[in-house]
Amino acid sequence: MSNIAIKVENISKQYRIGTLKARYSTFRDTLSDAFKTPFRKAAELLRGQAYAASGLTKTKWALKNLSLEVRHGEAVGIIGHNGAGKTTLLKILSRITEPTTGFGDIYGRVGSLLEVGTGFHPELTGRDNIYLNGAILGMKRLEITRKFDEIVDFAGVEEFIDTPVKFYSSGMHMRLAFAVAAHLETEILLVDEVLAVGDVAFQKKCLNKMSSVTHQGRTVLLVSHNMEAIMGLCSRAIWLHQGEKEDEGPSQQIVKRYLSSYVERGVWQVPIAERTDRVGAGSIRFTGFRLQDKDGNPIDCIVAGETVDFVFSYVCKDETVGNVTVWFWIRDDLGRDLLCLWSRKTGQDFEKLPKKGELICRIPRFPLRPNKYIIDLKADVNNVHGDRLPDAALFEVVAGDFYGTGRSVSDLGIFLCDHSWRYSENSSSPNKENK
Repeated sequence: MSNIAIKVENISKQYRIGTLKARYSTFRDTLSDAFKTPFRKAAELLRGQAYAASGLTKTKWALKNLSLEVRHGEAVGIIGHNGAGKTTLLKILSRITEPTTGFGDIYGRVGSLLEVGTGFHPELTGRDNIYLNGAILGMKRLEITRKFDEIVDFAGVEEFIDTPVKFYSSGMHMRLAFAVAAHLETEILLVDEVLAVGDVAFQKKCLNKMSSVTHQGRTVLLVSHNMEAIMGLCSRAIWLHQGEKEDEGPSQQIVKRYLSSYVERGVWQVPIAERTDRVGAGSIRFTGFRLQDKDGNPIDCIVAGETVDFVFSYVCKDETVGNVTVWFWIRDDLGRDLLCLWSRKTGQDFEKLPKKGELICRIPRFPLRPNKYIIDLKADVNNVHGDRLPDAALFEVVAGDFYGTGRSVSDLGIFLCDHSWRYSENSSSPNKENK
């Protein structure tokens, strides 16, 4: 019997994009459109939009000639940037969508955690939805009954199990949905970025549950942006880039190569003022970033233990804006949030800002060890999102004499902090005489 659980052969998936389904038109609309079309196409040609003028449909290849194999009992991680084709691959394997070319075969009973809560009916109770969702995942009623108490306990919704889920909070809904999918005994589990559901405590439970699943010898194909989860849960990783396999191998090695590439290809190479991936009302807009030392001199990197200013230039939509809250997160190359610097927490929100200027956050004795770090940036005006820019900037910390001992600190832990040691002669100590 073959040991292959998942086999993908030259799968490609093409999508048509940029077209809208036309509404029903009247005879008058048809005549009007026939008259206007030549003029519209001529205008598009004059603007250099020959592709649009031709009337052709744009296409995008989400996957291109992808082949891979996963053995029974193996946990494999799929990593890559947004749009790399990771979710498309799992949807093809789950039979949600068909490939344009190639094929993917699964040998065993499969469960999919692609969109948590798919199949839940809002009018049914949590109890009924457990049985309904279990049936959708291919489980028999006796199997679901045997796991029922464990599912409810894991989700933490005992008090509301006989309440229609339309009254559940979004967190309760996600917790129950994950509990159902994770506890039912499928041989192969396809997981798409659902380990971050719920609060921090529940996320830890999710990771522990997935760890137990992998140690039970079940086959797992995991898509995640959490590199710690990939390295901790998966023995092997596959890196996708623009629909193609970029690399494959032991998860530790592939994650390291992927993160190095992520730094090199990062969106921070585009000036902040030109970034188009921001969200918010636009009442305030970040236009630049730089680092400077305590004397206001520009610096290229931070020396661990030195005072540093994070300087963010901005422009407002109006001549002045009030009640402005600013914060930014510092993440490491594994995507872990390490620091959150928030003006509200220090009681330093800005009551009034002019149309243009700079927002400066000073950190004395910068506490992070040498590494490269990423900034997510956000500003609110009157408690409404003004501008949010993920992956806004990249900066580097280099080794420095943090403790003033003449010894450079390099790779000790993640954080650096002041501390001291002393000796106390405790009369109750058994080693009192060993001075």
